[in-house]
Amino acid sequence: MKKLLLLFALILSGNQLIAQNYASMIGKVSDGKTFLPGVNISILERKTGTSTDFDGNFQVSNLSGEKLTVSFSYMGYQTITKEIKLVSGINNLGTVTLAAEEGALKEIIVKGFTGPSQIKALSMKKKSLAIMDVLSADAVGKLPDRNAAEAVQRMPSVSVNRYHGEANQVSVRGTPYGWTSTLYNGTRLPSASVMGTRNTLLDAIPTEMIQYIQLSKAITPDMEGDAIGGSVNFISRTAPKKTMLNASLGGGYNQKAEKGSYNASLVYGQRFFKDKLGIVLAASIWDRNFATDEMVVDYNINAPVQSQKYGINTVDAKRYFGQRTTKAISGGIDFELNDKNKFFGKFLYDKFRDVRPVYESFYDFAKKRYTFSYRYSDYKTDLNGIEIGGEHRIGSKLKFDWSFANNEMTYLLDTPPNMPSDMRGLPIAQFSQKLVGDFGVRSSDGAVYNTFDAPDGNGVNIYNIDPKLTNPNDVMDPTKLTLQQLVITQLDQRDHDKVGQINFNYDATDKFVIKAGSKLRFKDYEGQQTPIVYLPGAALGIPGSPALLPMSSLQTEPYPNANNFFSEIGSPFNNLIVNPITKNQLFDIFTPSYLKANGFADYSPATNVTTKFKGEENVFSAYVMGVYDLSEKTKIIAGARNEETNVTMSSTAYDSQTKVATPITKTSSYNAFLPMVHLKYAFNENINFRAAYTRTFSRPNLPDLNPSEIIDVTAGVPKITRGNTDLKPTFSNNLDFMGEYFLKDIGLITAGVFYKDISDYIFRDISAERINNVNYIVTQPKNIKDASLLGFEFGITKRFTEWNGFWGGFGIDFNTSIIKSKLEVSRYDAQGNVTATDETTLPNQSKLLFNSSLFYEKYGFMFRIAGNYRGKSVETINQNLGPDYYISAMPNFTVDFSADYSISNKIKVFMEVRNLTNEPFKQFMGNNEGRITNSEWSSINGQLGLKYQIL
Repeated sequence: MKKLLLLFALILSGNQLIAQNYASMIGKVSDGKTFLPGVNISILERKTGTSTDFDGNFQVSNLSGEKLTVSFSYMGYQTITKEIKLVSGINNLGTVTLAAEEGALKEIIVKGFTGPSQIKALSMKKKSLAIMDVLSADAVGKLPDRNAAEAVQRMPSVSVNRYHGEANQVSVRGTPYGWTSTLYNGTRLPSASVMGTRNTLLDAIPTEMIQYIQLSKAITPDMEGDAIGGSVNFISRTAPKKTMLNASLGGGYNQKAEKGSYNASLVYGQRFFKDKLGIVLAASIWDRNFATDEMVVDYNINAPVQSQKYGINTVDAKRYFGQRTTKAISGGIDFELNDKNKFFGKFLYDKFRDVRPVYESFYDFAKKRYTFSYRYSDYKTDLNGIEIGGEHRIGSKLKFDWSFANNEMTYLLDTPPNMPSDMRGLPIAQFSQKLVGDFGVRSSDGAVYNTFDAPDGNGVNIYNIDPKLTNPNDVMDPTKLTLQQLVITQLDQRDHDKVGQINFNYDATDKFVIKAGSKLRFKDYEGQQTPIVYLPGAALGIPGSPALLPMSSLQTEPYPNANNFFSEIGSPFNNLIVNPITKNQLFDIFTPSYLKANGFADYSPATNVTTKFKGEENVFSAYVMGVYDLSEKTKIIAGARNEETNVTMSSTAYDSQTKVATPITKTSSYNAFLPMVHLKYAFNENINFRAAYTRTFSRPNLPDLNPSEIIDVTAGVPKITRGNTDLKPTFSNNLDFMGEYFLKDIGLITAGVFYKDISDYIFRDISAERINNVNYIVTQPKNIKDASLLGFEFGITKRFTEWNGFWGGFGIDFNTSIIKSKLEVSRYDAQGNVTATDETTLPNQSKLLFNSSLFYEKYGFMFRIAGNYRGKSVETINQNLGPDYYISAMPNFTVDFSADYSISNKIKVFMEVRNLTNEPFKQFMGNNEGRITNSEWSSINGQLGLKYQIL
């Protein structure tokens, strides 16, 4: 790779003087309001040309000083031609303005429906070198998508993970979430979340910050290579051609929370000094209340007797009742010093707060008791970034750009306020009530099962549990629920990236362009998963200890919205409703003086020293690629990218025998050489065929490389989370074939197939292990040698403008992916011998995905009803126990509705309704969909508001 870069430098130096004898033509294209991307620019005498970039800029090089005819064409706009007399050097045409075509599409374009945004998106897709899809800000605004993940879910081959009713992670082509690279202006975003994964949680990013979303399914060498599934690039707003000031305000309601919500946004952009200086600012606030009911079933998979592994330890009926607030401001400035030099700066300041009181009521069948747990979750996620850079032209053939970015994401829990700052986190108070009798649903072997798993048929129906108490007085009672354990779980994460990059673009001839560049990223990562445990002396049998505190003796409040607790399934857990303690009471309990007065002492495990870790990851990447016009219709893009990664992980090891803690540091490095070849063949202006071979990879999550292990005994079942310093990155060889047919009425038909040959797949194994006579559930990341994925995708966007009158406003948008993957998982005995090999699919991969929508746009009115479907998928692999203990997600289909009406050219009213189907998210174990592990219900929610285009 270094030799390739040296060769590129020699080419530049050898051709620089010659380049001065040539002419180049630069400029921008606009519709009078915004700059237009993907405009086709043709030199008619030479049958060569180019297209505009995201900001409407273009450059054509290797021209001689002569008179030429230049054509500017764009979907839905009138084609114009200009006679240009060039001189040697750079010729700046300024801004070329296009007008909308006459006819059926003019109303859609001029009156600002989704037509203009679709034109931009389709034009960028048509002219792109990579296999990609594009979504613009205008299109996002027509759907009820308030965060970045929910916007991306509308794109072909995309599915999302929903967390308490709101999408937060993105999967492309059915691959695991971590295989999708999340970029902001071309640079991978840092990620801080409870699990420490690399896939940035996108519920923190509001859509108002975004101008374009670029989904690349087959990347080119100038894109970051950590992208097996694909890369999602969020491109921030830039200053428009015409002064813009838009405002929106909306209010809504959440059905389950029975509370309101509101959102507001403001976007301002303007250019000064004869368009040389541009600024743009976007601000947004979204405050929403939510409620979710979740049922979680814990099975006894570490039972020593095989027949009892489907036994049920606990059934947990949870209520999340909280408030999410997103506050963000972003901005950009660009200054065009002259024809050769341009500078820019961008920033993003984003605060996401997720306040989530959680009320948990347990049937604890294993320990013959009830348990009630209250925790006050106050998750604070901050994403801050700043970037500066420049674009420069040297002569008529060479241009380069550079940038420096400083991005940081933090995930912090900072309660209870009464505790010292270094001991704050997620406070949990756990009460329990021993039964005098027993649960009468036990099978003949003494365990509790689902009815269909019980040896004698005596079991429970998870969706309608009747515990059949042997003592009718054994009901959950706040006078009998006593405070048994207090826990503060510290889950803080911090991910900080400093990134510098430079890219060169050299027009060697009018048919051959060379690109090369490099990027340096220095990552600092800190994380912890630390449980601080307080136990009362009375629970431990310590003489003279204060009596256990009953819940009834503490300050309580009514159970939130008890009237609709699991109402979707007939309210089967109403007998587990008790008035919980208040937030202030929870905080008071954690006051050091209160703990001491009531006999609580710190019994945190000595192994807590192993739960904190730090990581440094330095990445040096470089690429070189060529773009060659083999003919007027055929374009070849070929090159390679190389990414060298060096990792240092630091933590603490604890020896349980000697009780000695020792600092431990592990280093690792790996290299990723990624060749890529793309072929693009244009049958005509509206039909493209694309083929690509790419090699991509996925880095291990940094917490997975933790050289130590984390032991948690605060839950019902003791758990161990182990790192694996021997993890290898996952690599994939990818083949893609895609056909594109662009319709004249702002539409598109696509079809394609894709294949991925995957090595060293990383999965999170869950196993049972007995240590010092204690049964643990052990989680550890591991590599599996081989996997593969084969898929087909199809999409159509069609407006029926050929229909007369009212009916001409209808349109459809549909895309689907059918995917088959294969992963072989070997089982081992105690000696490491393979005892069986199981075949399954990749985790998170669904066989069927589709997005569909019916829309109408005419007479100042727009409505859209959109559906998103994600088929069944394996979520968690249990390697040694086998497929009977895998966790899978059931199919999920959501429907959203949006509409707006133009009162005038500047004022619109809008309505949004989300989750019309109100379908639960369910997971199950093994092959029986009735063996539920968790099932979650959110609710319908929506809002009504006003959008005002002030300028």
